[in-house]
Amino acid sequence: MRSFALSLAGAAALSLLTAVAPAQAQDKFTYMTNWYAQAEHGGFYQAVAQGIYKKHGLDVTIRMGGPQVNITQMMAAGQADCIMGSSDIQMMQVREGGVPVVNVAAFFQKDPQVLIAHDDVKKFEDLKGKTLLIGAQANRGYWPWLKARFGLKDEQTRPYTFNIQPFVADPNTAQQGYLTSEPYAIQKAGVKSTVLMFSDHGYPSYAVTVSCMDKTVKERSKQVAAFVKASAEGWKSYLADPAPANALIKKDNPNMTDDQLAYSVAKLKEMGMVTGGDAAKLGIGVMTDARAKASYDFLVNAKLLDPAKVDLAKTYTTEFVKDAKVLP
Repeated sequence: MRSFALSLAGAAALSLLTAVAPAQAQDKFTYMTNWYAQAEHGGFYQAVAQGIYKKHGLDVTIRMGGPQVNITQMMAAGQADCIMGSSDIQMMQVREGGVPVVNVAAFFQKDPQVLIAHDDVKKFEDLKGKTLLIGAQANRGYWPWLKARFGLKDEQTRPYTFNIQPFVADPNTAQQGYLTSEPYAIQKAGVKSTVLMFSDHGYPSYAVTVSCMDKTVKERSKQVAAFVKASAEGWKSYLADPAPANALIKKDNPNMTDDQLAYSVAKLKEMGMVTGGDAAKLGIGVMTDARAKASYDFLVNAKLLDPAKVDLAKTYTTEFVKDAKVLP
């Protein structure tokens, strides 16, 4: 009987070890965002909160970026496996700068960049003659596109200081913003405004990318594939019930409010940022050859990218998103 009992005990111990083995076998994976935690990062936090990454064999750490954090440099130094690019356009330019980065997914089908004007403005053409407050980085992105598309002029621009007060004080100004952020702050300030979104007028850029080093894509392809699929599932879950992720977002970023989170999530849904466009049929996080070429061609035509230095085919891969296919 004692021998039988020991056998049972051994079997139980073996069973217990087997039960916990998957958790021990989970691969560590670090994803670094491009800003403080917010709803725009919700799908990634949701995949942590709901155990979706663990289900796919990953032990994921999300690290926050910020205004003084060079996330590309940190990834190149091995402190992150992949990072969140503000846009596929931005990451193509990073590649030209000598960092071998490749976009493997894009969770925003539209770039959330907007210009916010006072409510006398109804369309981009009405901005002629207005003072435009834009950041220096815009010159490497959307500003050349706006000039070519709508005939706006460099002489109209003034530096944007990431403060809405100059806009609030001067009805003849318009300012840059992010669909889910500055319009909310301006609304709270009691100012009626018009929000003009570039992507609704043909601006080709994706946003909220998963961008990795070539080496990572080659040597950790299984983990990258798992991260992309689990993140897509996280975004689908977040849009259905954002509460689990929002709790983690507020933990990482105590300055984030429930009102701001609710506003941002509502905008993400309203504008189909995650689930619209090609994602509706091909899956959340999808990138297409046509869109990647449109972004690349814009950069080349605007002389923001040297085609002799950057091969379009090396800037992105659809290998991971085509297999994930998490439909909204």
